[in-house]
Amino acid sequence: MAKLPPRLSPEDKKRVIATAWTDQPPYLQVQNDHAISPAELNALMKRELTPSAYKEWAARGKSAKPATKSTWPHGR
Repeated sequence: MAKLPPRLSPEDKKRVIATAWTDQPPYLQVQNDHAISPAELNALMKRELTPSAYKEWAARGKSAKPATKSTWPHGR
């Protein structure tokens, strides 16, 4: 079961949504800047966006390449 979205002010919601739209993949920057997990972000986006906008955002997230880990010696 997905987590409930956090209670945010309207200004915070706008910032989170703007960050999620511009981030590729959409979860990394939101997690770092706003401390919102991917499950919470999905619930928030589903609640705040129109169904077609949510589907477009979710499709972009699925098609984005995941962040790659650096290999040794630079990534250790």
